[in-house]
Amino acid sequence: MTVPLFSTFKLRSVEFANRIGVSPMCQYSSVDGFANDWHLVHLGSRAQGGAALVILEAAAVTAEGRISPEDLGVWKDEHIANLRRIAEFVHSQGARAGMQLAHAGRKASTSSGFQPGPALVPASAGGWQPVGPSAVAFSSDYAVPTALDRAGIMAVVAAFGQAARRAREAGFDFVEIHAAHGYLLHQFLSPLANQRSDQYGGSFENRVRVTLEVVDEVRREWPEHLPLFVRISATDWAEGGWNPDESVELAKLMRAHGVDLVDVSSGGMVPGVKIPLEPGYQVSFAGRIRSEAGLATAAVGLITEAEQANAIIAEGQADLVLLARAELRDPYWPMHAAQALGETVSWPVQYLRAAPQGSPKRAGVGRP
Repeated sequence: MTVPLFSTFKLRSVEFANRIGVSPMCQYSSVDGFANDWHLVHLGSRAQGGAALVILEAAAVTAEGRISPEDLGVWKDEHIANLRRIAEFVHSQGARAGMQLAHAGRKASTSSGFQPGPALVPASAGGWQPVGPSAVAFSSDYAVPTALDRAGIMAVVAAFGQAARRAREAGFDFVEIHAAHGYLLHQFLSPLANQRSDQYGGSFENRVRVTLEVVDEVRREWPEHLPLFVRISATDWAEGGWNPDESVELAKLMRAHGVDLVDVSSGGMVPGVKIPLEPGYQVSFAGRIRSEAGLATAAVGLITEAEQANAIIAEGQADLVLLARAELRDPYWPMHAAQALGETVSWPVQYLRAAPQGSPKRAGVGRP
């Protein structure tokens, strides 16, 4: 009998071979937003390693929406060809390819951290002026953003839609709207960053407005038969911030607007908060949204062991588990998890000589 973690899962027309996915992880390795060989090998190896879905890192929908100058982008048609190459290789390994569409908002124009120096990247070093819902900086190390006016908001919404079109043309199976971790859409959701008094600020209905407008715009450009994910931070972990009750209500609204799955993370809105880091510390949020909003969820955050991941699926706390650091440490985590759980492992035929006795070849992939 197939263990729950290795059962198939279907959203719209897309079937995932198991419940394990690679979470979006910024690589800060692009020039002018272009994907390159690093992204191909990094993401391709995780697909080769048995994950059913691989999600590209946050791809900026505008140049000004990048976190850093080295971010991946999907803001112009010239980006499509390199992205298509990645999607095609992921597909060749039997996995599904997803793209996360993002705008950093007030957390833009910052250093990747790979080089020493200040967090803020000045214009003289290739930086730019960030935008946000209000002129409130993330911290003293960040720029004070320019508050978006109505025209600016509409331009961002349209940019998300065009980014979805490019993802479609590049051959991706699903897209994920990034509304978490203190980036632009999350900034509109949270009273800690959103101090507006117009139709985009104040009440819950106003604060969720931009996110729903983005969902609608993306859904217009994204094929009806393909699924749409949204990543949210279920809580800001801060007094007066976005909270789990609001996350459930947003999930209900997103379901009505054509969202198929909520990728449930947390935090990132304000610095210095205390997060109770422990294995699976965010899983309960995914479980609550799944139960109360009737929407599929993905669980993330300190999921590292096969039994732990399997229990999340078996107990109905989430429909998928998305791994980040565990996949960085071991691109073949899904195969090793299958072995640990007594599940059949389908190794690439090229690696069969290193596989345990009795492991089947992966049909149609190269030669031993």
